[in-house]
This record gives sequence, C-alpha cells and structure tokens, in this order.
Amino acid sequence: MKDEPVRPEGTDGVVTAAEIARLAGVTRAAVSNWRRRHGDFPVPVGGGTGSPLFSLPEVRSWLEGQRKGREASVEVRLWERLRAEYGDDTLGGLTAVAEILADGAADAAGAAGGTVAPGPDGGEGAGALRALVAELTDGVSPGTLLAELTARLVEAPGRAGSEGVTSARLIEAIRYAAGPPAGTVLDPACGIGSLLFAFADRATGLFGQDVVPGHARFAGLRARVAGLTAVTSVTVRAGDSLREDAYPELKADLVVCEPPVGVADWGREELLLDARWEFGVPSRAESELAWLQHCYAHTAPGGRVVMVMPTSVAYRKAGRRIRAEIVRRGLLTEVIALPAGLAASHSLPVHLWVLRRSADGPAGSPREAGPVRMTDLGGPDADAAFDGGSGRSTEVPRIDLLDDTVDLTPAAHVAARLTDYAGEYAALRAAIARQTALLDGLLPPMEAGAGGGLAEGASVSLSELARAGLIELSEDAARSTSGQLDSDYLNGFLRSAANNRRSTSASGTFRLDARGARVPQMGIAEQRRYGAAFRTLAAFEESVRELTELSRRAAVLARDGLTSGALLPPSDADAS
Repeated sequence: MKDEPVRPEGTDGVVTAAEIARLAGVTRAAVSNWRRRHGDFPVPVGGGTGSPLFSLPEVRSWLEGQRKGREASVEVRLWERLRAEYGDDTLGGLTAVAEILADGAADAAGAAGGTVAPGPDGGEGAGALRALVAELTDGVSPGTLLAELTARLVEAPGRAGSEGVTSARLIEAIRYAAGPPAGTVLDPACGIGSLLFAFADRATGLFGQDVVPGHARFAGLRARVAGLTAVTSVTVRAGDSLREDAYPELKADLVVCEPPVGVADWGREELLLDARWEFGVPSRAESELAWLQHCYAHTAPGGRVVMVMPTSVAYRKAGRRIRAEIVRRGLLTEVIALPAGLAASHSLPVHLWVLRRSADGPAGSPREAGPVRMTDLGGPDADAAFDGGSGRSTEVPRIDLLDDTVDLTPAAHVAARLTDYAGEYAALRAAIARQTALLDGLLPPMEAGAGGGLAEGASVSLSELARAGLIELSEDAARSTSGQLDSDYLNGFLRSAANNRRSTSASGTFRLDARGARVPQMGIAEQRRYGAAFRTLAAFEESVRELTELSRRAAVLARDGLTSGALLPPSDADAS
C-alpha cells in the first residue's frame, strides 16, 4: 500500500492516521489497532471514512498519556522479532505465532505434527516471541490477532505476487459463482487456506491440500486458532494433489481451486493412464486442464466445480478437445470473465469456469443440459457486481460453442448475442442513404477557367504575411487576423499542387511546409469566392470519409449477421 500524500504535519491543526504513525514512530496498522482497542483514542474531527482527520493537540495529549511514540509499539516489535529470527521466511514466523496462539508453542507444535524452528538465540528467542504474543492478545482474541497478522502478510510489498494467496476480491467472486450453501468443500491447491475457509459458514466439512508443506501447516493452524474446527470438520494435508492425492476416495459437494499457473512439469508422463483424464489427456502446456479434471473427479453427484482459469485456456488449440468434451456432455454451466488484477499471483484478467456433475451419473445428461451462461465482467471496473447486470451476460446454446475452435471466451459471445443486427443494419442503410444524398448536394458545379493564370501570376508567401502580422501560422494551417485576407482561401491554396511539390523532399517524403507556401494575390471579394468553394470541398471530403466508414460497418455487420443466422438474405421480391 502506498503512503498517503505527505502534508505538512498539523496543517489547520489536524493530522491523518499516516501522520500519527510518523509522529509516534509506528506503523499505520498500529494506529488502526489503537483506534479499535482504546476507547479514549481521539475521535475524527473531519475527513472521510477512508481518510479521517484528527485534532493534533488531542492526538499529542493522548500519545503523551499512553507514552506512545517513546518506544516501538508491541506490533512493531513483534515484526522486528520475526524478521530477526526468520529473515525472509515471514510465513515461518507467523506459523510460530499461530502455534503459540493455539494452546502454547510446544503443545500446538506436537498437535500439528512438527516443531517450531528455533531462532538464532534458541529458547530465549522463543520466550521473547511468546511474551510479545501474550502482550498483543491482551483484549484481542487469538483469532482476530492472527487474522490481522495474516492480512498484513498478504498485503505486504512483494508478498502479493507469491503463490498460496487468493485475493479477497477473487474469493468474493468464487463465492458468488459457487451458488447456494455447500456440504463438503475441497480445495486441492489451498495455499494458506483463505479460499477454503471462506466457505466455513456454508460447509459441513473442509478439505485442503497444498504442495508446499509450510502453506498446509499454516492453514491448519489458522483453522484451529480461528475456531473453525469447533464448528466444522477441517482437514489440511501437504502434498502434490496431482501426483499424491491425499483424498482419493473423497467426493465433495463443492470443489474450488485457484491452481498454479503455467506449470509444465505437472506429472504428465507419469500420469498418462490416470483415470482422472475423463475428457482427454492434457498437454504439457495445459496444466490447468489437468487440475480441472482432478477437481471434477472429486465431485459428488450433483456437485459443482468453480475453477480460476487463465484467459488463454478458453481458446488455446491444445485444449480444444477437452473443452469440446465438457461442453458436449453438458458439464460446463457458466464462464465468467473477471477484470484484471483480481488474482494475487499476477495482474492479468482471469476466468471462472463453473462445472456441475449430473445427479444421475458420472457421464452427465447431455440431452437435458441447458445452454452455457457467458458473463463478461472484464472491463476496467474491478468493483463491478458479479451478477452480470447491464447486459453483460447471455445464454449460449452448447451447439454454438462446438465449432472448430470451441472458444469459451465470454466477451466474444456476449457481444455477438447482444447485437441487434436487424435494427443496426436498417439504421446503417438509412444513414448511408442520407450521406449519399448529402454528397450530391455538396459537390458544386464549376466552369472551365483559363488555366495557368493563378500559378504564373503574382503571389505572396505565407511567411511574409505572418511577419506583417496579417496571419497566424501553425504547422499545417493559416488563420487570418486581418480583414484583408480570407482564412479558407489561404488554407485552400496552402494545399495546392505547387505547394505540395515544395513540401516534398527529393526522397519523396512529404511534410507540409506552411511557412514556405505561396498564395496568389487577389482582392478580398475574390478570396471569399475561392474560400467558399474550398469550404464546400472540405465538407465533401469529410462526408466521403464518413460514408466510407458507414459502408465498412454495414458490410461487416451484414456478413456477421448472415453467417451467424441473425440476418436472412433478401427474398426474390426484395432483391428485384
């Protein structure tokens, strides 16, 4: 998170939370904790909810009374201790804190199946860490404290791009796509558990697995400290879900997953004959489709899968056969395109694929399956509602998806379905007719002239007129500042054949040279006659350009409409 704009401390007698942090020598998170934990903390005197302003005298008085700012806050000292003992392994440090919070370091470590790695100063360091944790939990529940520390871990600079973390906004989207309350929930790539635990309020059992042992260990401790294990069954195991499935017999009501992206070594060669590849063996480049089939293999009859997918999986040639199979069997129910920046591991846009296993059997019921819902939320608004409002969602018959590419990109289908081909085509034809009639009236009749007279007669350069203060020049235009000259006359002759030759170099490069251009000398009345003709020609040229664009749009729309079935060719009577 970037610092707030620096404002002189105490301007108008008020300070922001960031300025209080600098004044006290603590983090902004510490100031937030003070506001929440201390009822006598000064109340805001201005500003908005997101950036409140506080009275500087009141803040200073409170800090003096609390002796804040004279020594680092407990939270700051905790993070300094973790950095000293664990270095860059921040997750390892938070795991030690989680074990302390879960009934004491020794008991929690034994229950979790491991021990806390001691810091450089051994037992003394562990004792200091326990003391800091105890001080922080004074008045705050262990679950709340660990949630706050985990949020800081996720939001820390350089942390958001790491594996094992699912952003809060993406979790919100997955919860929406998952639909009604679930029974058992599985996340086979659960990381530190954020996505899996988001379904604790609607699950009878939570099952997670992650290839990184540290992630799985911390996730399990999070569940215990938060009290999730008291209300539902929670199991988190370490291991590679594709190679070493920890739950081979589990059939879940809901499987959610944000799989690792672009992993070539996912075990294809050793898993070629695996029974999970029901829709086809994924290529080395399609690890996401391996995860998709793994998740589907773990669904119970009537169960659902919600998968986070890179956008390229929707159209890459290598995955066409697998995409076609899940569409043909009626298993794919929805694809949602999300805005860029929702994934924690990268800033690219992603899709959510929603699959449902038939309640009647493993193969599905293709004859009864409905269309695939396509929702395009891929615009710049990352806070848009997930319900596909404002005409951004449409139902696509499965047969329309089963072409040579099997493109599951929502944007392409939403745009095509929401176009009023007949209405737009009729409007374009009417606009072309109006533009054609306008063209006929714009091109004025002209009589034959003597020829050569203007080019050979007396002329004056535009640079001379500019020095005399009669015109103003830009790179490609002239404007009269005098009643002796007409601007349209000047600009018309500026683009004459003779001036174009002056603006063309020996190599053929053209660059309009307004200052070097010359115009014929004539009286103001004659200038205005020429100026009127030049204005009409300019309007004619603009109208031609508009007609060309209208014609192009009409041809494209007509071709797309005819090939998609949205438009019909004219009958014999209409054609005649």
